[in-house]
Amino acid sequence: MKILVIDDDQLVRFALSRLLRSQGHEVSVAVDGARGLDQVERDPPDIVITDIIMPEQEGFETIVKLRRSRPALKIVAISGGYRVGNRDVLSMARALGADEVIAKPFDPDDLMTKLTALHAQQRAGSTSG
Repeated sequence: MKILVIDDDQLVRFALSRLLRSQGHEVSVAVDGARGLDQVERDPPDIVITDIIMPEQEGFETIVKLRRSRPALKIVAISGGYRVGNRDVLSMARALGADEVIAKPFDPDDLMTKLTALHAQQRAGSTSG
């Protein structure tokens, strides 16, 4: 699986990249949503994992733009559980089009299970039709 990790936190990018590569996945990284969108255009991944709260271009805008340009792309939103008003950002991310949401810190096994399920959905969707 080709996975793009978008997160402004270098440690999160490193940890996710290491975990995903250890499971045999091809991983690329971006430090914010704008760079992530550029990367998607240059080398489309199977799945995007994006943080929500980032400088430059945050995850909400990134999810909306990805949904418009690549509706079939699977998106996982991750966040430390921040709230905007009376809504948590992960619920907002799902409402904007994220296929899965995961709170930080997350269980690596839970992440891998969700990624495997999303990839299976994506493959099933691409063969039916």
